[in-house]
Amino acid sequence: MTSSLPNTLRPGPRHDIPGWGSDLDRANRPAYPMERTPPRLPHPPHALPESQHRHVEVLHSIERPGITPLFGSTVPPSGLSGSVRRFAFRYSENDLRHWMLLLLADRVQVGEGLVQDLGRGRIPNIYAEMGGNAELRFNPRGAARKAALVAGVMALVWLARRRR
Repeated sequence: MTSSLPNTLRPGPRHDIPGWGSDLDRANRPAYPMERTPPRLPHPPHALPESQHRHVEVLHSIERPGITPLFGSTVPPSGLSGSVRRFAFRYSENDLRHWMLLLLADRVQVGEGLVQDLGRGRIPNIYAEMGGNAELRFNPRGAARKAALVAGVMALVWLARRRR
């Protein structure tokens, strides 16, 4: 005969454990007398921070009426990645296009940084910047596998060019 009670409410060895099921009966809860909804803190107008002055372009969601009182302004949108970001903020945050465009803007900004480094005469160490040294130290088998993959792809490209 099966009981209609859920497994947790059926009598059994669990009832021998002190405190088992204390959350079932509110009178048996150890913190019950102290539990209450905490009162809301009052928010007087002087408690809000003073609005930060905008000296660069700040992008914000179309779902909010304006920008927050405090915001980050260290990297304003610029170049092609900035244009992609401005386009992304035309869409709502619950729209996949918004987030995919922001991911694209991040990738474009990486490319812009590489071009900017080369323009300044600095050759970027892409291997180290992508964590190659740590990979070699902590995952040598994975690093060897990646190196073999890159060598294979380069060999295929070389063979394809040679046949032309």
